[in-house]
Amino acid sequence: MARPSLPRPPEGPVPSEATIKTLIDRLARDHGLDLVLVHALIRAESGYDPHAVSPMGAVGLMQVMPATAADYGVENVERLFDPEVNLRTGMRHLKRLLGKYGAIGPAVMAYNAGEGALERSEGFVPYPETQRYTHRVLVEYLIRKGLQPYSQQARDHIGLDLRPEMAFVGATGTVDAAMIRRLLDQGVWSSQSNVGALKEQAPRPMPQGRRLLSSRLSSRLDNASNSLLKSRLMKPKRTQSADAPRQPPSKLSTSGLSMRRP
Repeated sequence: MARPSLPRPPEGPVPSEATIKTLIDRLARDHGLDLVLVHALIRAESGYDPHAVSPMGAVGLMQVMPATAADYGVENVERLFDPEVNLRTGMRHLKRLLGKYGAIGPAVMAYNAGEGALERSEGFVPYPETQRYTHRVLVEYLIRKGLQPYSQQARDHIGLDLRPEMAFVGATGTVDAAMIRRLLDQGVWSSQSNVGALKEQAPRPMPQGRRLLSSRLSSRLDNASNSLLKSRLMKPKRTQSADAPRQPPSKLSTSGLSMRRP
């Protein structure tokens, strides 16, 4: 069966990047979102191109899928090329994910791969593309926040065990030289770091555990006196609800593969 045709960007000029960034800042504040996180996500999703279209049909600055947009009342996919409509829709979705999972890391993973993928994998999506995307967004976010990306402080801040090898999982081409340079500048890696070794480690499983999907329970258990009970409750289990709600579709293959207008 032939794949449906992709949305076509409108004719006409595109707003300047400065104009777009000003709009992003205003709307992020309106939605109570961290500007640094929003910019890191948009830079990874579209590179600030409001006419970006992915091979999977995700549209615009925040690469919103048409089905996801419909959940927020945007029925006409062409409206997603409007920067303000796209940003409001994408930010509402991101805000909901942050509220649902209670942590930045899982929310970023779910934004890329979908809520169903995150929950089926108990809080850490194994897809190589999602891991590379998550690494890109979160490393930039943490560096701009002044945090060492792979430190315990960073893990506590984002609620995810971010690892260097995530940048190379399933990668067949060259690594992101700009990312490596930023990490070196921040002292995250030494200049003698063996990038090749990190690539070899990439397929290694990275179990995350159900605790990232139970942040609200975890916060309540912090004050519990029964540490044995807490340790048992926080232990990862491979269970899945039989009546899970409908989840928005995955956005896989959207980041880094945008089709841009000449």
